[in-house]
Amino acid sequence: MTYSKRSDGRKFDELREMEAKVGVIKRADGSAMFKIGKTTAYCAVYGPRNLYPKFLQNPLKGTLRVNYSMMPFSGSGNRVKPGPNRRAREISLVIEKAITPVLDLGEFPNSVIDIFIELPQTDAGTRCAGICAASMALADAGLAMTDLVAAVSVGRVDDKVVVDLCYDEEAYPDGPVADVPIAMLPNSGKISLLQMDGEISNEQLVKALKMGEVACKQIYEVQKAALKDKYKSTGDED
Repeated sequence: MTYSKRSDGRKFDELREMEAKVGVIKRADGSAMFKIGKTTAYCAVYGPRNLYPKFLQNPLKGTLRVNYSMMPFSGSGNRVKPGPNRRAREISLVIEKAITPVLDLGEFPNSVIDIFIELPQTDAGTRCAGICAASMALADAGLAMTDLVAAVSVGRVDDKVVVDLCYDEEAYPDGPVADVPIAMLPNSGKISLLQMDGEISNEQLVKALKMGEVACKQIYEVQKAALKDKYKSTGDED
């Protein structure tokens, strides 16, 4: 068999429709919303602030903590059990590792930066949407960053290499599927996250990563535009 047409009609290298905003949670130090297709991530950043209890403090650098959570009826699959679970803890750690390279935590000894990510609606690509939202929220909080972080899922559906898999493609029943989430620092081209679930050939993986690089640059433009829009609006009010 061959995967001749995507379930939502997109081209194989085409991203789902995106929307991004910053400053969406007023009481947070920084916040953002990133939507791609039917997957929506909200992120709130608090800090840097003193870390308690004190025995957790590091006098050499600050601590970055990520809390990722999908709401119970957010997805297309089974209901998500409320509260912490193994998958949420794993993805929280993955997002932390993907974001850390753009921050200089040495500027914040004994402090903590908390990132809270909530997904009210999901259709695959949740960790990537969370990374995109977290990157914008950190910038909105005014933290010095060497770059933004853009993330997208690439991979294989049957015999085709595709960008930005949706749930129907992840659950494709008629052939092999590989899901490869990647996060990239667009200005340097460095990759801060690379995972893989499924089987994919070397040639397909190389092609998928090249397509992912192009897609991340497109996402980066959406992130930048959202940040510029906030400060443009602020300037208009002044």
